[in-house]
Amino acid sequence: MKPHIDAKGVYVIVPTPFHPDGRIDESSIDRMTDFFVKAGVDGMTVLGQLGEAPKMAHAESVGIVQRVIQRAGKLPIVVGVSAPGFAAMRALTQDVMALGAAGVMIAPPNTLRTDDSIVQYYKQASEAIGADVPFVIQDYPLTFSVQMAPGVIRRIHTESPASWFLKHEDWPGLDKISQLRAWEKDGSLRRLPILTGNNALFLDFEMERGADGANTGYCFPDMLVDVVRLSKAGKRDEAHDLFDAHLPLIRYEQQPGPGLAVRKYVMMRRGIIGSDALRKPGAALSPVARAEVDYLLSRVARVDARARV
Repeated sequence: MKPHIDAKGVYVIVPTPFHPDGRIDESSIDRMTDFFVKAGVDGMTVLGQLGEAPKMAHAESVGIVQRVIQRAGKLPIVVGVSAPGFAAMRALTQDVMALGAAGVMIAPPNTLRTDDSIVQYYKQASEAIGADVPFVIQDYPLTFSVQMAPGVIRRIHTESPASWFLKHEDWPGLDKISQLRAWEKDGSLRRLPILTGNNALFLDFEMERGADGANTGYCFPDMLVDVVRLSKAGKRDEAHDLFDAHLPLIRYEQQPGPGLAVRKYVMMRRGIIGSDALRKPGAALSPVARAEVDYLLSRVARVDARARV
């Protein structure tokens, strides 16, 4: 078994930069990775839900992972390997683990309907990719339509030794975090790192409920690093004040569909990537939407100077 890293802090979701014609923008990958390292993230997730992974050929996916790993130094890199079948999942896992990935992230297919089927799926997935490969449980019912009760997560983590950490994206889900932490406290659940997603919509209170950090994206990942740090230091009001200033932009970026375009647009404005292009199928922001984002940035800048782009 590859040693499990005690996941904590911010594992940022890495978007995939493209040129306007759809080619992968390798120089932007380098610049973006350098920015994340400088921002103080604790890890990165490549080819996640907002990494446009389904639009990539296998060789492209491997190339992106290799480039990020080589650039990120010692930071742990998680790779999204979710796929309709285990053959493709196994092939990508084997290639990225050989490159030095710390583990992989697996989302449940939307065909799962019972608790037993969910637990069995993760057992079979772990066997398929290799029982020694640490994997992340992605709990995102809003997108995958699979409801994981706390007891199901406990069973997966207990019955699959390679289970690494939980990417918690349920909504509402604060009580789920509290329940899992209560089971840890009474000894009925082994240590389960919890990093939260869902565009950080509830990060302020998720940290107070016992989350170890965030595993999500946002056009200001450096803000997420600050909020996690302030919360862990017990500086509650400072954490909430900073978070509240960004919340309107976080909400706007969370929109299904145009959300990734918003993120890429702001990252382009910040000089992190060269273009805000999405690989087709995918649409750019309308001029009206860009103006709305610019307005939100001006409001965030009243509190956080990093928004003065």
